[in-house]
Amino acid sequence: MSKATITIEDPEQVRLLLGAQDQFLRRVREAIGAQVVLRGDELLLEGTDHQIERCRDVLEDLQGIIAKTGELKETQVVRAIEQSLFDDGPSDLPIDLFDKAKKVKARTAGQSAYVDAIRKNDLVFCSGPAGCGKTYLAVAMALNALRKELVRKIVLVRPAVEAGERLGFLPGDMLAKVNPYLRPLLDALVDMLDFEQVKRYMENDVIEIVPLAFMRGRTLNDTFIILDEAQNTTITQMKMFLTRMGEGSRIVVNGDETQIDLPGHVSSGIIDAIRRLSQIEGVAVVKLTGRDIVRHRLVREIVSAYDEGGNHRHSSTKTPRRS
Repeated sequence: MSKATITIEDPEQVRLLLGAQDQFLRRVREAIGAQVVLRGDELLLEGTDHQIERCRDVLEDLQGIIAKTGELKETQVVRAIEQSLFDDGPSDLPIDLFDKAKKVKARTAGQSAYVDAIRKNDLVFCSGPAGCGKTYLAVAMALNALRKELVRKIVLVRPAVEAGERLGFLPGDMLAKVNPYLRPLLDALVDMLDFEQVKRYMENDVIEIVPLAFMRGRTLNDTFIILDEAQNTTITQMKMFLTRMGEGSRIVVNGDETQIDLPGHVSSGIIDAIRRLSQIEGVAVVKLTGRDIVRHRLVREIVSAYDEGGNHRHSSTKTPRRS
């Protein structure tokens, strides 16, 4: 066993770092496994070299937050601990879901970078082809945040853009008409959790699945929000959606820039948002590729074939021969 000390001369910083009734200190101690005890103006660390190094990194990160903001929130403590655990090897670390939930983890280097970005940032844009796990991993991370009480609610959003069919011609009321657009999000949830549990969450408004148009006028605090198929949002819709973000919330925006169903003269909201916002602190942009596709083997080859032939889609049209 090894030992180390961290000196903290400011009593107010000590108070904030420990949390009410030492709750923050207990979280760090339980998550990392090192012994952490306050003696005067020093924190005494005891454990393996690896535990002490990790514990020191977490505590220094928290000290930095206090120095910058003058406060420390439980969500910031949890995030610092998560990041220290994730640094050990993200591709092999399952996403912590509920006890009876399916085990989910990143399966490629790109997916690991995506999960890492969601852990570290409050707003993440992810673009990539079909089958690379954009929606699935985002839903898993939302459930992870719900379990860890980082958020109180999950809101899953999709634009109801018509891809060849006319929405108005579908039978039923508005809920029945938009259901086909929202179904992929529900499928991802049901694949991870028991259907009855998903149903209870939705009945209690813990999980909400809504069309993008229904987001106008709302402010969502302590919520994990996922916007799926964001390539089919307009610039105005994207601005409206992003400004729903309230205190303690996180947003993940997913899209496939090769499958835009908007009219040709309308710009895609996700492309515009990435260009405008990618340099802002707290915003991350992840680009997934065909190498990250984890569906059926043929999906990767199908995507590759369409990418390669995208510039030649009219080449098979023959010029009529004049007689």
